[in-house]
Amino acid sequence: MTRFHLNLSLMTPGHFRHAWRLSHADPLAYLDVDHFVRLARLAEDAKVDAVFLGDAPALRGEIASAPGTGIDPLILLGHIAAVTQNLGVIITSSSTFNSPYNLARRFQALDHVTKGRAAVNVVTTAATAAAANFGLDEHPDRATRYRRAWEFLDVVTRLWDGWAPDWLVADRETGEYADPSRITPIDHRGEFFAVAGPLPVPAGPQGRPVLVQAGGSEGGLRLAGDFADVVFTVAQTREDAVAFRNEIRSRAAAAERRPDDVKVSLGVVVLVGEDERDAARRLDELAATLPMGRLAAEMVRNLGLSVEQFGPDVPIRAADLPDDVPESAFSAGFGRAVRALIAQEPRTPRQLVIGSAGGSGHRLVVGSPERVAADLADWFAAGAADGFTIMPADVAVDLENFTRLVVPILQRRGIFQSEYSAPTLRARLFGTSSDTDHEHDDVVSWAPVGEVDSAVVEGLRLG
Repeated sequence: MTRFHLNLSLMTPGHFRHAWRLSHADPLAYLDVDHFVRLARLAEDAKVDAVFLGDAPALRGEIASAPGTGIDPLILLGHIAAVTQNLGVIITSSSTFNSPYNLARRFQALDHVTKGRAAVNVVTTAATAAAANFGLDEHPDRATRYRRAWEFLDVVTRLWDGWAPDWLVADRETGEYADPSRITPIDHRGEFFAVAGPLPVPAGPQGRPVLVQAGGSEGGLRLAGDFADVVFTVAQTREDAVAFRNEIRSRAAAAERRPDDVKVSLGVVVLVGEDERDAARRLDELAATLPMGRLAAEMVRNLGLSVEQFGPDVPIRAADLPDDVPESAFSAGFGRAVRALIAQEPRTPRQLVIGSAGGSGHRLVVGSPERVAADLADWFAAGAADGFTIMPADVAVDLENFTRLVVPILQRRGIFQSEYSAPTLRARLFGTSSDTDHEHDDVVSWAPVGEVDSAVVEGLRLG
């Protein structure tokens, strides 16, 4: 039976960012390494594939009402990897505010140290406050960030591939250790970077660390098709999710890759109760923590609408939405997801905020363990994703409830692993140890999954 992957977000206090206001929550948990170790051990005990942390290299305005992104995820998840044996670590890093050589070297080193459990989630950083932290007078626009990101990943992947598998000679008689002809500089000169290479050490256990990418704009889709192993995405409707996965697979085939070499990981916010009544009660508690006036206004502005016209309880219809959304608004993927939801039926800003756990755009699934497990199984069976990145609504409660109550149901159904199937993250995702294992394979043909309106697929290219 085909199984899906599961990654777990460790964002604290949860994807309801104001959950710190609840009586059981520790407002400083996002700085407590012991808190994260506890969560990671719960994830590993449940045989979860990897844990994930987002990041932005700037303190944003949300600190007035909720914790920021917290400790640098490279340091924090590096520690998590050291105290676990099988759990993968997906670490967010910016292509706009890093150099490709340093990032390639750091993650190759991490792949060696973790024995093949390292993954990097490359983002272009939409947070405008970050620019001033890196000596820039203004934040690069979206098109520039994605052009830089493409060149960035081209350099990184070529650096990772710079040592041929047969580089080692180790002839004790002659004293020849390595064959320098099998270690190749890249001598790259482009619009943004000049990098000679090679890296100082050979590839780690995975060949390449797993490369994760998120982005629904044209630039993001191109990066996904050309480079990504895993695409982290957002969808509020099943049709939108199926269309996005088909688009990613099409992009991979167009880049002369195998469509199955790119896995789509759908982000889902989960609130797991002991039963339906408990889940409903907890949703009411979490919704009450939200600064609804501000979040509803942000939702309206992100949709390109007027706050004066659309208060928290005024329904928004598909016909109300403008064709063009400001660049400062949602990421393209989040904007697409929310618009798809409104296309089903009118929604108020309040409904949109609560239904996306405070306005993130990710779908909120609320219910008993059986309901949450059935939801994931149904979306997987429909071809909406190859797996899921689970985003606990209140991480202090929902991560444990998910691992303790939902995962065993999925395991009994045979759609999630009961034991770790391989030592490296890449091998668990793809059944191979190295991206280069397929470099001589023929590109296979593929067919889209499901009956999807062509207009939905075309809509993926917008934004």
